[in-house]
Amino acid sequence: MADWRLAVDIGGTFTDVVLLDADSGRVVVDKTLTTPAAPLEAVRLGLDNVLRRGGVRPSDITRPIVHATTLITNALIEGKIGRAALVTTAGFGDTLLIRDEHRYDMYDLQIEFPDPPIPRALTFEIDERTRADGAVLTTPDDDAITALAAVLGAAEVESVAVALLNSYVNPTNERIIAAGLVRELGVPVCISADVSPQIREYPRMITTACNAATMPVIGPYLDELQKWLSSEGFGGSVLMMLSNGGVVSADEAARLPIRLVESGPAAGALAGSWFADRLDESRLLCFDMGGTTAKACLIDGGEPALTNTFEVARAYRHKLGSGFPVSVPSVDLVEIGAGGGSLARVDGFGLLKVGPESAGADPGPASYGRGGTEPSVTDADVVLGMLDPDAFLGGDMPLDGSLAQTAVADVARRLGLDPVDTAAGIHDVVNQNMAAAARMHSVEQGIDLRGVPLIAFGGAGPVHACGVAELLESDRVIYPVNASVLSAFGTLVTPVRIDLARSMPRRLDSIDIEERDALLDELRAEGRRVLSGAGVAPTAVRLRYGIDARYTGQGNEITVWVGDGSTWTADDAFVLELFEQEYRRIYGLTIPDVGIEVVTWRLSASAAADDIEPDPVTASGDATAAVQVRPVVFGRGRPPVDVPVHHRASLHVGTVVAGPVIVEERETTAVIRPGWSIEVAADGSLVATRAEVGP
Repeated sequence: MADWRLAVDIGGTFTDVVLLDADSGRVVVDKTLTTPAAPLEAVRLGLDNVLRRGGVRPSDITRPIVHATTLITNALIEGKIGRAALVTTAGFGDTLLIRDEHRYDMYDLQIEFPDPPIPRALTFEIDERTRADGAVLTTPDDDAITALAAVLGAAEVESVAVALLNSYVNPTNERIIAAGLVRELGVPVCISADVSPQIREYPRMITTACNAATMPVIGPYLDELQKWLSSEGFGGSVLMMLSNGGVVSADEAARLPIRLVESGPAAGALAGSWFADRLDESRLLCFDMGGTTAKACLIDGGEPALTNTFEVARAYRHKLGSGFPVSVPSVDLVEIGAGGGSLARVDGFGLLKVGPESAGADPGPASYGRGGTEPSVTDADVVLGMLDPDAFLGGDMPLDGSLAQTAVADVARRLGLDPVDTAAGIHDVVNQNMAAAARMHSVEQGIDLRGVPLIAFGGAGPVHACGVAELLESDRVIYPVNASVLSAFGTLVTPVRIDLARSMPRRLDSIDIEERDALLDELRAEGRRVLSGAGVAPTAVRLRYGIDARYTGQGNEITVWVGDGSTWTADDAFVLELFEQEYRRIYGLTIPDVGIEVVTWRLSASAAADDIEPDPVTASGDATAAVQVRPVVFGRGRPPVDVPVHHRASLHVGTVVAGPVIVEERETTAVIRPGWSIEVAADGSLVATRAEVGP
C-alpha cells in the first residue's frame, strides 16, 4: 500500500503542493496562483489538482500534511495584521516607539522605522511590578483587570499581547492578567514569558507584539484549513514549518505564529541541506527566487546556520536595525524583494530600479493578463525570449507576450532605450541585486562565496541562476528535480523540532546547579509537550543544550552549543573551552583572566525526519533532440542567439549539452547561458558547469 505524503507552501505569488509516495518515490506537484485575500482557495485548488493527477483519494492521506507559508512575513511587511492591543507595566507604554535607541544610520536626519505592529493608542499600562530578581512587588488588581478588559472590548481588539517588566524571571503577573483578559474578552492573549522569555525589554516586547498582531491572521486560516481537510476525508493532521527548520502542530503554530516568520524560506534551506548531503557538497549556496522575493542561504557542513534574532519589515532592505528584531530562532538567510513579480521603474535620477515592490499574485506581472501594467522581471524574461509564453505552467497559464512588450516599452521610453535593451537591463539589475545581497550576507558571516556551488530553485530561480553565479564567481549550478516546488518538498525532509530559550543571567563559576536544572527541567517538559503534540513518541525525542554567554561586563552574547542527552553533562571547564573557541573564531582573540557570564539557556528538542527517496526522472526518446529553437537575448547590446529548447523529462542520465540551452519543465525553466554546459546527474538533477566566460 502506498505511503502518501503531502506538503504545501504558500508563497507571495504562487502556492506549491507536493504529493509524494514514500514507498515508490513517485512525486506529483502543482503550482497555482496564491489567493492573498483567502489563502485556502489556492491550497484547495492545488490539493485537488495533485490528488487528481496522482489518482489518490483524500482518505489515502493518513500522514500529517506539512505546511510552510509566508503569510506571517507578508502580513508584517504589508501591515495587513490583526487589531491587537498591548498591555505593559505602568510607565513603559512608549517602549515600542522608543525602541532600543539604536540608530542604524547615525547621519540620516530623516531616519525611518516601520510603524509598530500595535499603535500607541492600543497600548495600555497597568499597575504591577516584578523586580529583576523575580520578587513580585505589586500584583495586578482584579478590578483593574476587569476595567482594562472593558476598555479593550470597547476598542474591538482581536488579540492582546501582555509584556511586563522582568517577566522573563517571574511570569506570575503576566499569567494573572492573561487569565483575566481571556475570561472577560474571549480573544487570543499571548504573554512574553511564553513568546520570548529573554532579557532586553524592547526585543521581548516587539516579538510579543508581532505575535499578537499575527494571531488573527494565522489562527482563522488554520482553523478553516483543518475543518476543510476533515470534511474532505483527509486522515492526516497538519504540521507547520517553523523559521528554525523544524515543524510543530498547527495548534502550537496558531498559539505562537511569530515562530513562522521565515517558514517558507526555512523549508527551502532544509531542502538545500538534504541535497548537500546527497551530493556530498560541504558547502552549497541555496538560491531561491520565487514570484515575490529571492532568498540566499549558505549550507556549511551539511546544515544551514541558525540565528537567534531575525529582523523583519525593514524600512531599508540592507540596513540592519531598520526593522523589528524578533527574538525567534531562524535559519540564517538573506531575503530581498527580487522575484519574478518584482516591478521595474525609473527613479527620480533617471535610473532603472527593480523591486522591492512586487506585482504579487494579484494583479501579477503584466503578461499574466490580470490587470497589471507595470513591467516585472517575468515580463522582461518573456521579452528576452528566456520564457516561452505558451509553455508557462505547462500551457495551463499562458502568458501574453504583447502585454509584456507594452509594459517594458513604457519604461524604455522613459529611459530613452530600446525595449529589448531595457528588458536586458531589468534582468541584469535584478541579478545584481540578488548577488549583492548574498555577498553582503556572507561577508557579515566572514565567508567568501567565490567558488561555492549554487543550488537553484523557486519558480524564477533556474531562469536567473547562471547569471547570479557569474556575478558571485561560482562555476557550478545545480538544478534539482522539481526545483520550482523545492521549498514545499523541503517540509517533507525536515525534522519535528522546537528551539526554546530562557534568560537567567549567572556567572559560570557561581551557578546554582539545582536552579539551573530546575530551569532546564521546565524547558525539557515544554519541548516534549510540543513534540508530543506533533505525534512524536517520547523515546524519539532528542535534546540538545546551548547557552548565550559573554565575558563579564560585556553587553552582547554569543551562542555556544555544549552537548546533548537527557540531562546536562557539560562541566564548567568544557563550557569555558567551547566559549573561547567560538569567541576566537568570531573575534580572533580571547580575553584572559576575565570570567564568563551565561545569560540565556537554550534547549533544542527534535525528532529525526523519515528517510525519503524520490523516484529519479527517467527519460524516453532521443535525449539530445531539441523540441524547438528560439532566439534569446543574453545581455544589453547583444544580438539574439538561436537557442535549442529541451524538455527536462526527455534528457537521459549522463546526457551532456553545451550552452546556451534552455530546459523547460511544467513549473519552471532553466536558462543555461553561453559558456556553460549541463550534465544530467543520476537523480535527474541538472548540473551546470561554467567552462569559460560567455561573450
